[in-house]
Amino acid sequence: MLTALPNLLTLSRIAAIPLLVGLLALRLPWADLAATLLFAAAAITDYFDGWLARHWRQMSDFGRMLDPIADKLLVGAALMVLVGTNRLSRFGLYPAIVIMLREILVSGLREYLAETRVGLPVTRLAKWKTAAQLASLGALIAGDGTASLLGIGFVPVAAIGEGLLWLAAVLTLLTGWDYLTAGLRHAAGPGPSSPAHAPSQAGGERP
Repeated sequence: MLTALPNLLTLSRIAAIPLLVGLLALRLPWADLAATLLFAAAAITDYFDGWLARHWRQMSDFGRMLDPIADKLLVGAALMVLVGTNRLSRFGLYPAIVIMLREILVSGLREYLAETRVGLPVTRLAKWKTAAQLASLGALIAGDGTASLLGIGFVPVAAIGEGLLWLAAVLTLLTGWDYLTAGLRHAAGPGPSSPAHAPSQAGGERP
């Protein structure tokens, strides 16, 4: 199943990370525009890999494992390079920290619950969190330089991106708390009562 198109789309998000980081490191308007287009393409694959897997009945354990890993690598790399290249203001650093810590928390919960054959259900709020997160990162990657290059320099793209990042951080806290309490309930219980109902590979619907 490694060569199935949904899995190839998922792998493409991981392959895009070095190029994304390299483009952003150049700190040039055209490079920022290219990075924005690359990130947008990666975000689109986050939806289509899951949709195709369901539509073509190509859902697999490999896809379920790789999809959230690819998402977290892409988001983590984008956040780190934005911080490292001073594209976030002092106050923009705090929601970035919240998002990174939440991703680590959920990864730990997934690893623990996988051993007990319990899956983390995907909530509607988690989908909104994902949308806000990707939109904020896309705007921050583009920045005001890309807006000027496209002749729309009057639009405060960077400020909009930071506003969306704060929104994503709030949703991140809410969904992270939901998953934490679910994990604590299972940890405090006598043990798993039924097999996991783990979410299938579904782009844009990760916990």
